[in-house]
Amino acid sequence: MATVAEVVVRCLEQEGVEYVFGVPGEENLDLVDALAASRIRLILTRHEQGAAFMADVYGRLTGRAGVCLATLGPGATNLVTGVADANMDHAPLVAITGQASLDRMHKESHQYLDLVTLFHPITKWNAQIRTPVMTTEAIRKAFKLAQTERPGATHVDLPEDVARTAVEPGDDRPLFVQYPVLPEPTPAQVARAARVLDDAKRPLVLAGHGVARGRASDALRRFAERTGIPVVTTFMGKGTLPASHPLHVGAIGIPGDDYIAGALAEEADLVVAVGYDLVEIAPSRWNPRRNQTILHVNAMPAEVDADYIVAVGLAGDITRALDELGAAVRPRAAGAFDALVARARAELGEEADDPAFPMKPARVVADLRRALGPDDIVVSDVGVHKLWLGRRYPCERPNTCIISNGFAAMGIAVPGAVVAKLALPERTVVAATGDGGFLMNSQELETAMRIGAPIVVVVFDDRTFGLIRYKQERQFGRSAAVDFSNPDFVRYAESFGAKGYRVESADALLPTLREAIASRTVAVVACPVDYRYNATLARP
Repeated sequence: MATVAEVVVRCLEQEGVEYVFGVPGEENLDLVDALAASRIRLILTRHEQGAAFMADVYGRLTGRAGVCLATLGPGATNLVTGVADANMDHAPLVAITGQASLDRMHKESHQYLDLVTLFHPITKWNAQIRTPVMTTEAIRKAFKLAQTERPGATHVDLPEDVARTAVEPGDDRPLFVQYPVLPEPTPAQVARAARVLDDAKRPLVLAGHGVARGRASDALRRFAERTGIPVVTTFMGKGTLPASHPLHVGAIGIPGDDYIAGALAEEADLVVAVGYDLVEIAPSRWNPRRNQTILHVNAMPAEVDADYIVAVGLAGDITRALDELGAAVRPRAAGAFDALVARARAELGEEADDPAFPMKPARVVADLRRALGPDDIVVSDVGVHKLWLGRRYPCERPNTCIISNGFAAMGIAVPGAVVAKLALPERTVVAATGDGGFLMNSQELETAMRIGAPIVVVVFDDRTFGLIRYKQERQFGRSAAVDFSNPDFVRYAESFGAKGYRVESADALLPTLREAIASRTVAVVACPVDYRYNATLARP
């Protein structure tokens, strides 16, 4: 008879799992051994947080739940940040933790924590497998809920004594995998939405991450072209309408004064929010007076928020909703926001060739865009460079600039880039990270070298937490507790067996990037930047 651990692995195979990312420990050894005998590849990471971030980005790129594994106690708590990131960014993830045996959970015991309670607020659902008979149901439910709109994280806790318990024949067969189908919006709701849209004189579309999740980018383009309505995206919605499209405006997400947010608040008389998750950017940022007319198009009904009161909602399949709404409205002439579109396009060229050194961040972003093709992937860490990428890095395809803007956890870029290269090996993958975020998970360079994932890491090197300094100086006129020193990044990279590059002038960055990409190995490019120009991000 098979053990519970072996049945869990059979269930993972049934779900189509390719990789499990994690770190072994005493209490998950039965599961690790069962994985070793399966067709699933167990990717050993150097920290459980790296494993969770890998599962997170895998889920975001593929739409299938990434799986991360840890043992009990400190192994499990190390997963928390990455699991929370996946849950708030709506990326499908299943976390599996080893646990103490059932006979010591009632008392103070070595490394024992109540992990079901710990993970409950950062997951959509979680449970502990306490009897063999519940194994197949628990794993199927974990994947179903993780992958169903709005996707997120789930968690399964497996005590070590249960893991090695035999499962009776008949209870050891994985359940059939079913995928829920989203409903279509009703004709009556489509007609209501069409009337509201036809009455608007200056509508704008706000497209969010849900468009990418729902594979609805083509439908968004058709809708924009049919109606002539320009499209603003969130940072996580970048590429859902190609940046080269004449109706593409730009991305919203700059803190403080932001002329794109101002256009939504002051110039538009209707916002068509398509696949927009409120966690990406608060509606108060673009509807500060709570007077905007909002048409909600999303897989799920609107969240309750005083700044997001919906006039009409179309809940269900986004592609169907956009196509049906586009067919029901009167076509309109484009041009109402030509000045806004022109301003956003002009902004992309500002300082793109500036020779200053240390480099202006706009030049770094521009050269990164020049070095990469339209299908290549940038995984951004969290820091002030994220704002520059969000605003100045144009995307032609969805999910080609991965930005965490829900939980916004530092340390995601390097492990995220590793898994992006693993999932999509034909694409060039770059981790764009600040020096602060880089050292939070730089140990995964060893993972990248070991598994043969040739990523390029661009480190925005300024020896400070730039985003915090930016906000401190805006709010207080001074900064505190943000400065630090760095190692020699070239020698640090070389110590892993990777290539290291130090940019010595602005004109050296682009050829250095091209050389690093062509090297077909892991490469770290240290690029000194001057963040004194951050003030140009915020413009009324």
